[in-house]
Amino acid sequence: MKKKNKIIIGIVFAVLIILGVSIPSYNIYSKVKSFDGVIYPGISIQGIDVSGKNIDQAKKMVSDKYQAVVGDKKVNVQAQDKSYSIAYSKLNAQYDTDKVVKEAFNYGKNRSIYSKYKIIKNAAKKDFKLTFTYDKKPLDNFVGNIKKDVDREPVNATITKSGAGFSISDDSDGYKLKDQELKNKIIASIDGTLGADTNITADMETIKANKTKDKLQTINTLISSFSTEYGSRSSAGRVTNIKLATKAISGLVLMPGESFSFNGVVGERTAAKGYQAAPVDIGYSTGMGLGGGICQVSTTLHNAILQSGIKPTERLHHTIPSAYVPLGYDATVDYGNLDYKFKNTLNFPIYIEGISDNGVETFNIYANNSLTNRTYKIVNDVYETIQPKTTYINDPTLPAGTTRIDQNSLVGHKVKVFLQTYENGTMISQEMIANDAYNSVNQVIRRGTKK
Repeated sequence: MKKKNKIIIGIVFAVLIILGVSIPSYNIYSKVKSFDGVIYPGISIQGIDVSGKNIDQAKKMVSDKYQAVVGDKKVNVQAQDKSYSIAYSKLNAQYDTDKVVKEAFNYGKNRSIYSKYKIIKNAAKKDFKLTFTYDKKPLDNFVGNIKKDVDREPVNATITKSGAGFSISDDSDGYKLKDQELKNKIIASIDGTLGADTNITADMETIKANKTKDKLQTINTLISSFSTEYGSRSSAGRVTNIKLATKAISGLVLMPGESFSFNGVVGERTAAKGYQAAPVDIGYSTGMGLGGGICQVSTTLHNAILQSGIKPTERLHHTIPSAYVPLGYDATVDYGNLDYKFKNTLNFPIYIEGISDNGVETFNIYANNSLTNRTYKIVNDVYETIQPKTTYINDPTLPAGTTRIDQNSLVGHKVKVFLQTYENGTMISQEMIANDAYNSVNQVIRRGTKK
């Protein structure tokens, strides 16, 4: 009997132990199971308590407070006297709501049942932060459109010869948007903060005109002049060409340090521009070419520029001497091949006036009157003369005793050209600026041998 009672008591104790373990475990399981489809207690997103909410509920709560409101915000930009705005919605500005809600929902879900129960029971506070994102392309377009609207090129002052003086217009500043700085400002201002719009002032760079009225007003006197005569040796086409090229150059202003290119200013000599066929030097002979005669324009300008104290940076002489200037004074040009160039090395701007009238080509150079204490003179030294030879060719097609000149002779020369500088009438320097060689051309005569 006693043994039977002991067995019964043992069974009772076993049942009680099993029940003591099973009932709490069941309660824990049930509690954890009830949070399978919702977010655990103590969890918040950007300060919003989403405990016990499912994914859709949590998304709506976060979106209503943040996403819907932030989309209405604007970035306002003031650029000079103009205003521009772009809404956050245009930037596709948004929070990563879906991602963060999912993270909040999954928090603790991969742990053991007892760890989950501990999280639920203790409801420890944990706040998930939203990340704010936007599309940079609409921002780039926004800033680019502002730049197109506000950028302005400076306007140079202009100067026109008017009688004995000059008429000078006003210059105006240009403006350039500091677009990268503006973009950086906008990027720094774009955030998810709720509240008022963002207001930004765009920084502008002021661009001064290269030719200002103040600078051009320093042009007040004639500092050099050079003329050549073309009336007695020019056809109507040659006269037309000279006048067209001169007109293209006249009125040009070169600031200190600026360069001049004859071909760059005059451009290609074409029939569409009015240029005509006229005699032109081709090697050691003369032929017809479109724009013939304008080497007299480049030559005349070259000498006027030299007498202002400015030396060429590119200049070539003809293969045969030019009839309108002394040896070594010429400057030949051929579009696409030969150019005449110089750079304004003076401390003041220069104004170039070209005049073609009554068969005379003239270039006048104007600058500041402080330069007139110095004058310049061009001198040449023909240090060698090369006499041509005569070559005879027997020609059986010509009657005996007769001759025919195939090529005329031309005397050759070697010449040095110097630029002399005078200060208050006294020569202070002499510089060789050219050492040219004009080759001789032998005479060729055919002698008849036919009997």
